[in-house]
Amino acid sequence: MEDITVKVGSKKNNYLQLLLKITITVVCIWYISKKIDFRQLSETLFHAKWLLLMYGIIFYLISKVFAAIRLNIYFRNINIHLPQIVNLKLYWLGLFYNLFLPGSISGDAYKVIRLTKQFGIPYKKTTSAVLLDRVTGLLGLAFVLAFYGALVLDNRFYILGLIVAAILATLASYFIIKKWFRDFLPGFWPTFLWGLVVQLFANASAYAIILSLGLDHDLSKYIFIFLVASIAAVLPLTLGGLGAREIVFLELSKYFGLNEHTSVLIGFLVYITVVISSAGGVFYIFVDPLRTVKTNEIKTA
Repeated sequence: MEDITVKVGSKKNNYLQLLLKITITVVCIWYISKKIDFRQLSETLFHAKWLLLMYGIIFYLISKVFAAIRLNIYFRNINIHLPQIVNLKLYWLGLFYNLFLPGSISGDAYKVIRLTKQFGIPYKKTTSAVLLDRVTGLLGLAFVLAFYGALVLDNRFYILGLIVAAILATLASYFIIKKWFRDFLPGFWPTFLWGLVVQLFANASAYAIILSLGLDHDLSKYIFIFLVASIAAVLPLTLGGLGAREIVFLELSKYFGLNEHTSVLIGFLVYITVVISSAGGVFYIFVDPLRTVKTNEIKTA
């Protein structure tokens, strides 16, 4: 009886979280609609260079491949030796769940549940692997953000704050892992470096999108906004970051004196890129990515 009550409560919490996300997303879109002329937005999009938009999608896909490799390092730290191709399929299914099924099960939770049940790895270890991968990814983003901040910000205090925050966050993460998550310590610096590589290709995707709109000036400012928007999109506040990302582009474009319509369009195109790239994961709902991996191929801890 108690288990049934817990499950019902859990479902209610999921529905409430989904409702909250939908509400915040709708409010964000409503706010943007009051600030933007959609006719001007559509005209800008109509004249976009579609080949460059395709490059944007390709660069983003490459960044996700490297992100999957980064996560597999942490899996191997706890003796889950998934072949890279299998890990990539599982990762892509997770991307699909994160974006298209936000109210049922997240991609991260799916990976934790599957690996724990199929290979007998404790929940604590699989959960830690997935969460630490997110953390090291954000650390790489923080350093790139500090670099672009030094290029575009006039306030030295802001610049110094970004640099110090990135360094302190990295050191704090390292010592926390060293003290409480020692299994993952060998993977910390390799995943940190992979995080920088992932961000390099994510930036290349953003550059391609920006250039597709005919912009050839203030590129560093747009990339800085893109990086801040990427952090906002990671927060579990809206559906797939929709709305939150565009608001960051809108408000920071005002701060830098950039074209607000174009900035919002960049944010929207980034979202479309994410949607297109993640949609391929639906295939692995019907074809289990772990179907060819036997339990005895994994050396459990």
